[in-house]
Amino acid sequence: MKKYIESAIPAAIGQQDTQSGKSRIGRQILTLLHRWAGLFLALFLFVSGLTGAIISWDHELDEWLNPQLFDRQGQEDPLPPTMLADQLEAADPRILITWLPLTIEPDQNLGLGVTGRIDPSTGRAFDLRFNQIALDPASGELRGSRMWGEISLARENFIPFLYKLHYSMHIPDAFDIELGIVLMGILAIVWSIDCFIALWISFPNFEVWRKSFAFRWRQGNYKLNFDLHRSGGVWLWGLLLILAVTAVSMNLKLEITRPIVSIFSTLAPDPFAIRTPNPHDEPIEPMIGRNEIIELANTESQKRNWSTPPGGMFYNPEYGVYGVTFHEPGQDHAEFGLGNPWLYFDGQDGSLLGEKIPGTGSAGDIFLDAQFPLHSGRILGLPGRIMISVLGLLVAMLSVTGVIIWQRKRWARAQK
Repeated sequence: MKKYIESAIPAAIGQQDTQSGKSRIGRQILTLLHRWAGLFLALFLFVSGLTGAIISWDHELDEWLNPQLFDRQGQEDPLPPTMLADQLEAADPRILITWLPLTIEPDQNLGLGVTGRIDPSTGRAFDLRFNQIALDPASGELRGSRMWGEISLARENFIPFLYKLHYSMHIPDAFDIELGIVLMGILAIVWSIDCFIALWISFPNFEVWRKSFAFRWRQGNYKLNFDLHRSGGVWLWGLLLILAVTAVSMNLKLEITRPIVSIFSTLAPDPFAIRTPNPHDEPIEPMIGRNEIIELANTESQKRNWSTPPGGMFYNPEYGVYGVTFHEPGQDHAEFGLGNPWLYFDGQDGSLLGEKIPGTGSAGDIFLDAQFPLHSGRILGLPGRIMISVLGLLVAMLSVTGVIIWQRKRWARAQK
């Protein structure tokens, strides 16, 4: 019996050593994956973090930088927005209005989204050189125009430039694919996976778990930089994962998120998910007018006993779809919660295509509704937007500290 025990002890120790060796190898592989994923993501997350911290306040900053586009000059009674829209399209037949507020705040101009109609001579859309217009709400006089998202640091373009930089890096489209949006969506998938890898390697064993939450403030720059990266990521882990997953959802909603969610939950019909869009320069001309769509929307809202009035409407010329949103005046940005309700109509015959009532439907519908409010922080109102701004700066910090750790280890290996 004694000989059996004595012979079994080395065998047990050998098994433990083998398991420990496998654990070390697994950790080394995960560390390598995290290192290269971090280097691959670093620049993109640094830019997205900084721009995200700013565009949390995009509306306020844009109005402050560009009063000529937003602030109303006269005090005369405003005309109905639909009348102003009709006047604009009649004055310039090249213009097709894509966004129209249905209420005007007392001190604001009427801001419209526009695109080019089909040019009969080419069969392609007119190149307008602008996609947003500001009109005086009383006279219909043009107060300004701009190309939203243009690569420009001019005052009127600065905030839209940052906004588009945040989610597409201004990478140009090709083959009728929004390459920048697709790339950032893929990067967000890598980021989501890397969040779990980073969490795993931050806790090598149970005995040292406290170190992964600590910051060594007075033990030198190298240790502090390491702790800012590791411990900072641990403290923020849940919020970072939310940012990563919601980024995937917004950039690749129809391609990735909606199909995956539909496996686990029944989803309400989405007119954009069942239609193939036309190319950007081949817009679908609407065969039914705005006023008819508004009447249809009012009829449908009465059936649902909605008390809020129509607050704005869009026409998407790539899908041929109208959308009408309902909210009180001044609440178009949905400062709290999951957003405002929408009704969708076919631009050719006016048939009802679907509805989006945030907070209702299946669990999958509610999950999809929550993606933008979570990513922007608007789900929590003003505190949420402040939190997202701070988090954006911290994401940029994690990118910088990660690169510093890699560079210092690279220098150390080179010296050896």
